[in-house]
Amino acid sequence: MSVLFSALFSTIYSHYALAAKTELPALNAHPDATSISGLSSGAFMAAQFHVAYSEELVGAGIVAGGPWNCAGNNPFSNPFITPILTATTTCMNPCKGSIVGCPSMMYPNSGFLVDLAKQTARIGKIDPVDNLKDDKVYIFSGASDETVVTGVVDTTAEFYQKLGVGDDQILYNNRVDAGHAFITTDQNDTPCSKTQSPYINDCDIPQAQRILKHIYGAQKPAAKTLTGELIEFDQSAFFNDPLTSMNETAFVYVPENCQTEQCKVHVAVHGCEQGVSVIGTTYVKETGYLEAADTNSTIVLFPQVKQSSLNPMNPKGCWDFWGYSTNNLPPYNYYSKEAPQMVAINKMIARLTSQPVKLTQN
Repeated sequence: MSVLFSALFSTIYSHYALAAKTELPALNAHPDATSISGLSSGAFMAAQFHVAYSEELVGAGIVAGGPWNCAGNNPFSNPFITPILTATTTCMNPCKGSIVGCPSMMYPNSGFLVDLAKQTARIGKIDPVDNLKDDKVYIFSGASDETVVTGVVDTTAEFYQKLGVGDDQILYNNRVDAGHAFITTDQNDTPCSKTQSPYINDCDIPQAQRILKHIYGAQKPAAKTLTGELIEFDQSAFFNDPLTSMNETAFVYVPENCQTEQCKVHVAVHGCEQGVSVIGTTYVKETGYLEAADTNSTIVLFPQVKQSSLNPMNPKGCWDFWGYSTNNLPPYNYYSKEAPQMVAINKMIARLTSQPVKLTQN
């Protein structure tokens, strides 16, 4: 029995090890049609990545997230206000528990962050902000979301507007009675107004499709049966800093025609407590991205972070929008092109848009 068990364990382990070492394929994807979206900490990451790498992107979807470098919102340069403090107050629910309302000064200062973005671009730490002017931006805030409240998300729209992104290029929906969640049309998901794991709610709105439609234009109906391939690949090949809190593996969905045709790339970034190490492939498979992408020549990349307790301190498996990748110590780089998580994502995009290596015969 022990020999049989050992053989079975060896087979399972070998299969897992093989799967974990699968490389992200080079697919010659379109280099000028990449976009990004995310929920919660993934939304903050999407906003950061969009602004930092704006030269290479065509749009972003921000679901329950604040503006670029929200945690750097410190207009008075108060040395006691650290990014982690701002991230967990100003950028989420700044007047939580208040019974007298919430004055506008408590929310992120979009004008300050616009000026900060321009200054950061001038020293080359992010791309020139003028690149954003022709991009499409989808923004969503649930009316029942008390994790990242609508007042915070309002400043995300203001931020883009003040940088010259036209109103016709911004689709902002804050009228749905949704909790803190990515929303779908699946009746098996959490009821719309609640906020609970896995933070995927049925609000009778196909949000993944809405995001892709706003960024790329008219879309074919989502697939009822998937034809492509979901690949688990070795994400550790794209980072070498232990403070990234990034998982060893991640996922990419490749529609069947994208094996031979040049397709778009969309990066879908999960939120806190939604990584594969917490909820498995639920965010990957149940948000509607696969079905929307399958019929619309769109490769979807699902980068992954994991929970880490001390080094770095990231107990909920969130993306870094306050500085844990430098152990919450200056000099901070979480908002810049030097941020290790964003560097890793950009490397993954570069792999997908690169030419496959053709083997030559002697």
